[in-house]
Amino acid sequence: MSPQTDRYLTFAYIILFAFWALSYYVVIPIPLNLIVTSTSIVFIGSYRSLHLLVSEEDGGLVKDEKEVLTASDAYKFPLIGSASLFGLYLAFKYFDKDTVNFILSLYFSVVGVATLTGSLSKFVSQFIVSPTKYGTKFKLPFLGEINALFTAAELVCLVLSIVFSYYYFQTKHYMLNNIFGISFCIQAIERMSLGSYKVGAILLVGLFFYDIFWVFGTDVMVTVAKSFDGPIKLLFPRILPTLESKGEFSLLGLGDIVIPGLFVALLLRFDAIRGKVPLKALDSQVFPKPYFYVNIAAYAAGLLLTVSVMFFFKAAQPALLYLVPACLGASLAVGMARSELGTLISYDEEKKELTPVVDETSVDPTAKKDQ
Repeated sequence: MSPQTDRYLTFAYIILFAFWALSYYVVIPIPLNLIVTSTSIVFIGSYRSLHLLVSEEDGGLVKDEKEVLTASDAYKFPLIGSASLFGLYLAFKYFDKDTVNFILSLYFSVVGVATLTGSLSKFVSQFIVSPTKYGTKFKLPFLGEINALFTAAELVCLVLSIVFSYYYFQTKHYMLNNIFGISFCIQAIERMSLGSYKVGAILLVGLFFYDIFWVFGTDVMVTVAKSFDGPIKLLFPRILPTLESKGEFSLLGLGDIVIPGLFVALLLRFDAIRGKVPLKALDSQVFPKPYFYVNIAAYAAGLLLTVSVMFFFKAAQPALLYLVPACLGASLAVGMARSELGTLISYDEEKKELTPVVDETSVDPTAKKDQ
């Protein structure tokens, strides 16, 4: 990353984990805590997603480490999400709640080790810079090849993640729940690509109606969110827990961070394409980011509106009801203001002709790397 980008990312990490740590000692106002935490996650995940533009041959993620959504996936997503949500609702209704939570917690504890290691390693690698890898690769039946090669920074993060996972499984403490929820969000935004603006719009619109139906039309969403004792949500304390009480919390589902976050990250990559930044210079060049900055501000504004309505009506709100119009509307407004609406709507980063050319000679070596 350029020095400027490094500073921004480091600052975002510091803000994110400062709010996480402070919430153990003091009750941070819910709107401030929720908006700053969620927006920081989207900011970090979006910048880390830039490598989705880089091919495996040029140092990007290998094929198995990233996933690209298609239009078909976007159409099916609300249906698959509905089936999964309703399945959990039935599980909590007809089976022992503690048993269901035990199985789900065991699963998320294992997955959490991998996601937390990946999320922390980029930050820790700024201080432990050795590129040497330790470990080996091996094959397991049904699972195929397992890559167990780690840098020194990744090993440190792996150990910390195992410790976090163990204590989370034992205590279900809200601080550990949040650290895993944060890592799930960052990893999802970093590794998943919407592929094109149209796919992103289809996904957002579909989940807009999905969220409204399951929150306002039934008690399914709220019941699952309150019953599921696992890191599928971030918890923001309204009253801190004590030895005598469990405390009181407001919550935000991870989908309300990841889904808009994927869209905001796509717009950051669109800014990179517009800036004609060569692939190998993505980590070192500064480029204009009008779509990214406007949309991350729109995301924060959408969260503020969500929290305001929630407190006014004293009832759970489907966050995507406010976030989807905010993000889609902001992106279209910027496109119209810049006379780039057609280019924005037709943007498809999976088409090779839209990918920046890998030509290091096209970068002026005398050009300033910071603006």
